[in-house]
Formats: sequence, structure tokens, C-alpha cells
Amino acid sequence: MKVTHYGHTTILLETEKAKLLFDPFITPNELAKGIDIDTIKPDYILLTHGHVDHVADLFTIQINSNATVICIAEIQGWLNKNDVEKVHGINIGGSFNFDFGHVKW
Repeated sequence: MKVTHYGHTTILLETEKAKLLFDPFITPNELAKGIDIDTIKPDYILLTHGHVDHVADLFTIQINSNATVICIAEIQGWLNKNDVEKVHGINIGGSFNFDFGHVKW
């Protein structure tokens, strides 16, 4: 497994099965000035919550990578209204088995 920390809460986990990006907050983050978000191509984007310091680069990275977004159901509704169709919502307390492993909210 390879772990890349982009600053704040943004982490990319690369496993044998998938690339998982958590909370894409890169462009407005001073600690991540030199990162070209167009080069980040995750299979999944996991959002812990919808604050701007966790979703700032979500749309750009999702469009460029065609990643599936995993988030709570309320954020799924917001993303669907903003034309993001590859979303898997999980209710708080719920869980799901993905091809890369088990996610519990």
C-alpha cells in the first residue's frame, strides 16, 4: 500500500485493488501549492463530510478520473443535483462491501 498526504485531510491510498482519495482539498490549500490535481486519478473519492475544506477539488478530480464518490446520502443528493452520477451513498451507521474492501460510516 502507498499513502500520499496532500495536506489537511487529503490522503490518497493506493492498494492492489484501488486508488482511494479522501477529502480532496488541494487547490486552496497552501501546503499543497505544487500539486497538479489533473494528475490525480483515483478510482474512488471518499468524503467524510461536505465542508469546503473537504470537497474543494471534488468536481474537477471526479470529472478527470471518472471516480465513484462514496459519501453520506445527503451529499449524494447534492452531487446528483450537480450532475455527478457515479455516487454511492451510505447512511450514517451503514456499511457496504466494495471491490476494494468494506466501508462503514
